[in-house]
Amino acid sequence: MTSPSRGLPDLPDLPVLDVLGHRPFAEVGHPVLAEPDEGRALLAVAGEPAFARWATVGVYGTGDLGCRAVLRARFPVHALAFHPTAPLLAVGTGRYDGGYLFEGELFLLDWETGAATSLIEDHFGRQVLGLSWLDEQALRVLMAPPDDWKDRKAHVDGHLAVVRRPDWRAVTPGSLTGTDLAGPRVPAPRPDGEAAARRALDALSPDREPRRHVLAVEEAPDGTVLATLAREEDDPEPPNRTAPSDGLRIRYGGRDRRTTGAPDRPLFPLSWVPGETHFPGPGAETADGDLVHAGTVHHGQGLQPGGSFVVRRAAGDGAPRWVFRTDHVATDLDLDTDRDAVHVAYRSGEILTLGLHDGGLRRRHRLTVAGVPAVPTALTVTRSGRLLVGTSDGRVLNCALT
Repeated sequence: MTSPSRGLPDLPDLPVLDVLGHRPFAEVGHPVLAEPDEGRALLAVAGEPAFARWATVGVYGTGDLGCRAVLRARFPVHALAFHPTAPLLAVGTGRYDGGYLFEGELFLLDWETGAATSLIEDHFGRQVLGLSWLDEQALRVLMAPPDDWKDRKAHVDGHLAVVRRPDWRAVTPGSLTGTDLAGPRVPAPRPDGEAAARRALDALSPDREPRRHVLAVEEAPDGTVLATLAREEDDPEPPNRTAPSDGLRIRYGGRDRRTTGAPDRPLFPLSWVPGETHFPGPGAETADGDLVHAGTVHHGQGLQPGGSFVVRRAAGDGAPRWVFRTDHVATDLDLDTDRDAVHVAYRSGEILTLGLHDGGLRRRHRLTVAGVPAVPTALTVTRSGRLLVGTSDGRVLNCALT
């Protein structure tokens, strides 16, 4: 999964009135790798996988420490390299799958536009261990072997290739083939860059504070904003799980209820479609006792188009009154009863507003901070009609409802 970044170009930004909990390098969390470009006063920083197991790369100005662009990848990051002249950052990711394959991706991140391109043609890709630009057209790539089948040295050796393109800004997704990446077998140590990365960030910002994602955010009666941050073990699993969790947690209604997994008060089956298995997501109770909740439909190949839903279900028997389907996983949901609206946050970086009574789409926004994409993980509507949005990097955004 790549960054939602500016991949939602047709959506307006949700108006952000204030940013609570901001600090330098917030976007990347715990740093594991850093690469400077002293000539352009830039620093690329990779953070360890955190929310939804994403690894995050941020490009920062070393003067103002402002974030220029963000990329989110599904594998840990092992290599960063700035193009010598173009506004491009090469990013190498990957991991051993625990039984056979070394899989990964090679990205080009345009830090001016925020666009990210995954370059390797093969579905499993290659674990990229090292990157360096030889000149404006040649990129040297060090990769782990494709697998360790009958290969005892696969974890200490690699393959070295030099890929040439006349214009790297014009390369297309999946355009690097096995022929492009063929190269000699060489020793390939796996150095740990975490200590050096932390020293680099501490030198620029001694008061930086890595945080995990916001689990919940609320406004107290006196206007104080309260937020709960995740611990490392609280990071959620990816959406293509193989078994449902213990139930759907419901907000409001005077008590905490579950649709499944609670022997003291089961409500109704989580799946209302015969033959489908639904995974639970966030939910809220309406004033008249109905339940509005999100979820996903299980599929052996992962989340399918239209496989994510928000549904309003009757309090008595759980019959759906309306269903809204999307392609992305919801992270939180809240009701705005004054406006008869449902606000839903998604891992794609979108926040949608649906009609509470008909499920119709009223508004779509993307979430950004100073033009850089953010991922909403928790939200709530305040008494004054604002939207508080917690993010995957531990900040809380005070937003206007338009």
